[in-house]
Amino acid sequence: MRLTLYTDFSLRILLYLGAKPQTELSTIQEISQAYQISKNHLMKVSHELGKAGYIETVRGRGGGIRLAREPLMINIGEVVRRMEDDFYLVECFNATGGSCPISPVCGLKGVLGKALQAYLQVLDEYTLQDLLVNKDELRRILH
Repeated sequence: MRLTLYTDFSLRILLYLGAKPQTELSTIQEISQAYQISKNHLMKVSHELGKAGYIETVRGRGGGIRLAREPLMINIGEVVRRMEDDFYLVECFNATGGSCPISPVCGLKGVLGKALQAYLQVLDEYTLQDLLVNKDELRRILH
């Protein structure tokens, strides 16, 4: 399984914000520079993170973004499910079933489905707080 860049960037934004004091605001520009990622990409991602309630936006001069929840309240599995478009590991995971002729009798779909559930279950065991155990090092590298 491979996460999309959209989800990767979502997690990176959360890590960036989580490494700072929760009262401090960050800008998309500074996050973009820290990760060397397109500002436009991060704007789209941060908009979705805001809609999902993970971050809050302060508009105006001196504005920016910050976590809307405590890192302990941001579940990584939940974030991944929210940010990923789909989890079609193979064609037959698509709602239409795809065009594979053995799809109705194939045992692979069940095995891959089970593997996907295990993958997500592991992510469900972690919060953003768990990923911030090295907060000082993250802050030193990113800020």
